[in-house]
Amino acid sequence: MRNRDRTRRMLFACAVLFLLLLNTACSAQKSGSKFEAHPEKETLSAENKGAVETQGESGKVQIDYLTPVAMIRNPEIFVYKEKRRLYVMQSNVLVRDYPIALGLNPAGDKEKLGDGKTPEGDFVICGKEPMGRFPKALALNYPSRKHVERAYFLGILSSAQFKEILKSYEKGQAPTVNTSVGERIAIHGGGAHLDWTNGCIALYDSDLEELFRIATVGTKVSIRP
Repeated sequence: MRNRDRTRRMLFACAVLFLLLLNTACSAQKSGSKFEAHPEKETLSAENKGAVETQGESGKVQIDYLTPVAMIRNPEIFVYKEKRRLYVMQSNVLVRDYPIALGLNPAGDKEKLGDGKTPEGDFVICGKEPMGRFPKALALNYPSRKHVERAYFLGILSSAQFKEILKSYEKGQAPTVNTSVGERIAIHGGGAHLDWTNGCIALYDSDLEELFRIATVGTKVSIRP
């Protein structure tokens, strides 16, 4: 009997020891999560001036919002209407990200004067100048070929207007004639808290001040749905 009791006690002790070892192993495995296993990533990001990598439309895109304005020399601007964001890219690096406001009727592409829509398509900045009550504005060479051709076939533009406006667009200039498809589309200040413009893209004044220093005449602007 004594031998049996001793054997039982030994088996019980072995079982307890096994369970303790198993629990320790599981805890150690859990602590090796992807967040805790590579703590150096946080340090690397900080040391690399805020630059990180994310997956973009055409592969990996670096993000570095701490790039000095003076170092942004060949930017491209991308506007995503649905997201209400304006992105400044330089050599596949996202260097700035601003909230924006759009026209009072933002869904869809602009078709005519007074529809309250912000146009979609590819443009260039054709002027840095005051516009109405805004002391600084980045004028776009809207309407594009797409807008002009559509308006012409719908009978909104005359043949003479069609030719003149198309010529201005291809030169990267604002139209020299009044157009019923809308005109004087620009990026300006005034606030980005809600959609309120007649079709322009509005930023907070402090963001516009910075973007005004970054962008130049000829900077490409892609406005997407």
